[in-house]
Amino acid sequence: MSPVPPPLSPWWSPDRRADRRPRLEARGRIRRAFRDWFETRGFTEVEAAALQVSPGNEAHLHAFATEALALEGGAAPLYLHTSPEFACKKLLASGETRIFDFARVFRNRERGPLHHPEFTLLEWYRAGEGWEVLMADCAALLALAAEAAGTRTLTWRGRTCDPFAEPQRLTLAEAFRDLAGIDLLATLAPDGTGDALALAGAARAAGVRVAADDTWSDVFSRVLVERIEPTLGDGRATILCAYPAPEAALARRCPHDPRVSERFELYACGVELANAFGELTDAAEQRRRLEAEMDEKARIYGERYPLDEDFLAALAVMPEASGAALGFDRLVMLATGARTIEDVLWTPVADSR
Repeated sequence: MSPVPPPLSPWWSPDRRADRRPRLEARGRIRRAFRDWFETRGFTEVEAAALQVSPGNEAHLHAFATEALALEGGAAPLYLHTSPEFACKKLLASGETRIFDFARVFRNRERGPLHHPEFTLLEWYRAGEGWEVLMADCAALLALAAEAAGTRTLTWRGRTCDPFAEPQRLTLAEAFRDLAGIDLLATLAPDGTGDALALAGAARAAGVRVAADDTWSDVFSRVLVERIEPTLGDGRATILCAYPAPEAALARRCPHDPRVSERFELYACGVELANAFGELTDAAEQRRRLEAEMDEKARIYGERYPLDEDFLAALAVMPEASGAALGFDRLVMLATGARTIEDVLWTPVADSR
């Protein structure tokens, strides 16, 4: 029986500094290179407040809650945001046209090699520009990160990706057809409504486990995680695009086919790096989607978060725009060959488990 290796010393121990320091220095170089890249293209750096009345309204994202105490007594609930998205869109409504934010964000119930309770999201928005411009942005940032880190290859868990190669573009319909043998669009009504029974049947035929109470989105996510994501970003980055309408989130529908939306995700080495939208500006439709997400959260987890009414009001005057959120720490990991996200964080949150 092999001996159990001793536990790692804390991140602050002097004997671990030599291993951590080069990656942290690379992190700083990448950040400076990104800031210069955005500023030379007319972007303004902004700083969204971390405390918000709503942390975001995705069913499977969990927030840290707190409260603001008034001097005269009483308290108002607040949350640490899971993304600066709502605040950034209010800035677009106010008249800003090109903005970016290295936002510290907070997500509860998340910890692992690719997840941390507090991390950095690089978000940027372009008023009056379409979502495909963001695809070019993502390709440019991958190459820039590699250059700043002094590498020609992104790596993680034995997988490699050339950050200088043109990313592959793959629609969700193509991915489900080619990698799972499923006709995804056939499970969507003309208005974009998902047929859970149809997708469940196709998934079972493809050998994917399905539960009797699975929703359309449950089955979609399971196929995506088991059959699609592990293949993405090998050799070169993958832009997985045209997400089906039930997974549109805050993206608008594609004008040529309302069954799909102007949403894409960027992958390298099987790791999801970015999520981008052609932004939805229909406040009524956005309210409906957010309420549906909170209904799902209540069904699964027994809790819900308030809607940001100020954000919904801002959508009425927000211009057409596109926006992206990139997991900055994850990209630094891949550019430096780090094993876990904590290897590229200056001061990881203490693990209380």
